[in-house]
Amino acid sequence: MLNKVILIGRATKDADLKFTSNGTAVANFSIAVRRNYKNQQGEYDTDFFDITAFRGLGESLGNHLKKGRLVSVEARLQQSSYENSEGRTVRVIDLVADEVTYLDKPKEQN
Repeated sequence: MLNKVILIGRATKDADLKFTSNGTAVANFSIAVRRNYKNQQGEYDTDFFDITAFRGLGESLGNHLKKGRLVSVEARLQQSSYENSEGRTVRVIDLVADEVTYLDKPKEQN
């Protein structure tokens, strides 16, 4: 079986690091990925993807991933579901990072 997604894009904000009640690091971040074709106005559209990373990777990203960094993300799709207030089952697809590689150098901070 294969469940792998590879995205290259820029972080839209600093990664948000939190810890679960049992101490597991969880980092949430999003990246902007430009489509490789132009729309009718002659411009490139951009897709925004929310990604979650756990444990050591999550902690590292939470401490180092800053807005604007160019990254390659290898992730898997993970499905979960919940029941909404109307009693309907809502399915959610999440991107869970397995590996993140920085593709540029960090900007120097003043």
